[in-house]
Amino acid sequence: MSLRLVADENFNGAIIRGLLRIIPNLDLVRVQDVSLSGTDDPTILEWAADNNRVLVSHDISTVPPHAYERVKASIPMPGVFIVPDQLAIGRAIDDRLILSECSLEGEWEGQVRYLPLR
Repeated sequence: MSLRLVADENFNGAIIRGLLRIIPNLDLVRVQDVSLSGTDDPTILEWAADNNRVLVSHDISTVPPHAYERVKASIPMPGVFIVPDQLAIGRAIDDRLILSECSLEGEWEGQVRYLPLR
């Protein structure tokens, strides 16, 4: 089963387009697609949890602390993948494809993972 993903507002569109070119039926939405543009991280994480979607973001400074707050409070948090801005687009696409295609439902619950995969 493929992961259900939500990309935050500033996630690199070239990565999204590359993923969708390779897997056209990838279950990925952008916060813009679900009327969450300009929304704060806690609200996006809440929406992701309510919709069982793993958040993909470049925001290393604010997303992880908010995600860990949810975990600490025992509030559902289906997972976060942080993709550094400086990671090559091809590498980001490859790593996201591996995670998307090889993950089990619920596998990333309560976790924040950083790309590149090691």
